[in-house]
Amino acid sequence: MASLCSVWSIGVSNLPPSLTPKPVKRCRWVLSAVLINANDNSNKGIQSQTNISGITMRTSPTSGNYEQQSKSKRVWVWTESKQVMTTAVERGWNTFIFSSSNRALASDWSSIALIYPLFLEDGEILDCENRKVATFSEIASPQQLQELHPVDELAENVVISLLDWQVIPAENIVASFQGSQKTVFAISKSPSEAQIFLEALEQGLGGIVFKVDDVGAVLELQDYFDRRNEVRNLLSLTKATVTQVQIAGMGDRVCVDLCSLMRPGEGLLVGSFARGLFLVHSECLESNYIASRPFRVNAGPVHAYVAVPGGKTCYLSELQAGKEVLLVDQNGLQRTAVVGRVKIETRPLILVEAMKDSDCETVYSILLQNAETVGLVCPILGNESTKTAIPVTSLNVGDEIMLIVQGGARHTGIEIQEFILEK
Repeated sequence: MASLCSVWSIGVSNLPPSLTPKPVKRCRWVLSAVLINANDNSNKGIQSQTNISGITMRTSPTSGNYEQQSKSKRVWVWTESKQVMTTAVERGWNTFIFSSSNRALASDWSSIALIYPLFLEDGEILDCENRKVATFSEIASPQQLQELHPVDELAENVVISLLDWQVIPAENIVASFQGSQKTVFAISKSPSEAQIFLEALEQGLGGIVFKVDDVGAVLELQDYFDRRNEVRNLLSLTKATVTQVQIAGMGDRVCVDLCSLMRPGEGLLVGSFARGLFLVHSECLESNYIASRPFRVNAGPVHAYVAVPGGKTCYLSELQAGKEVLLVDQNGLQRTAVVGRVKIETRPLILVEAMKDSDCETVYSILLQNAETVGLVCPILGNESTKTAIPVTSLNVGDEIMLIVQGGARHTGIEIQEFILEK
């Protein structure tokens, strides 16, 4: 079964041998790019190369298939705005497309920034030495789309412009070039279009040509990549010991139904205090009491924090259809998921408190619905876990569960450095 979501990390992709840069008068070649090492959680790996800037996508494990795959994603920018150009370069996107009549602008920008200029001329995209880098095709009808197939040409890249932009043609392009050695770019005029092309039919196209003159669009697209990029890192989950289990009366609890299926060991990070979020298991496990619902997490009361992309938290009461949350498993592997529905209902609650073995002063707390289908994820002992989750109805003092420890002070869900006392 194919993976259902995508995980992103910033990377680079090498120029083909035919495009190895040579000294020229009018072009300044990009000599460095940022490379984040997939095995370095500090995100500080730097590599110096000559490259056309790109984005690396890795397929994240979901239900059925957990093997990660790699595929290069690239972003080229098409703009006449100097502000957009400088903003893009600051974010590592150095390849720019110009019309053939706009070589003066390319030369001007090359004098102030390290860019790789390309030029559109007669259905081809050329570099500054007039070497073919890509073919260019405009698609205005279903017939033209059907006729679009990989061809054996010198150009290793194909740039496609859908004049009548729709989602289905985007998927058809992905299907047509599946298995091709060519990198297919689609012209995108907004971050939402770019996202569709990069995710169509799960694998997406090899890249996009981002044709915008709005700095905000560049920032929004980079934010999209940043959110996908963070999920490639393993979260450092901590083992904690339950110190108290207490019936707490009635409260408004939140059921979060996602647009993704969860597997055993996965759930949401939730807690009464931002300083420590418990890994609350999904309802994917079989039960004698109710049918399995692998899309649901019975997450806790309305006041509780829940982890969302970007290193942020929000209140469970703030979740709504379309918002993204972080799914995490026993190993700390994380991925994003879209909320499909939120149900808030009054139910009996149970209070759970826990402490780390190395810290006998800090208390971590969570309230959950007092029900057999609600559980906390257990730590992995050795290579395997003896059990995946403990139902709160069976939870006892001394049981071990998983949580993540982080800074407690928050402003609008963003961690800040200031004194805070929560109890």
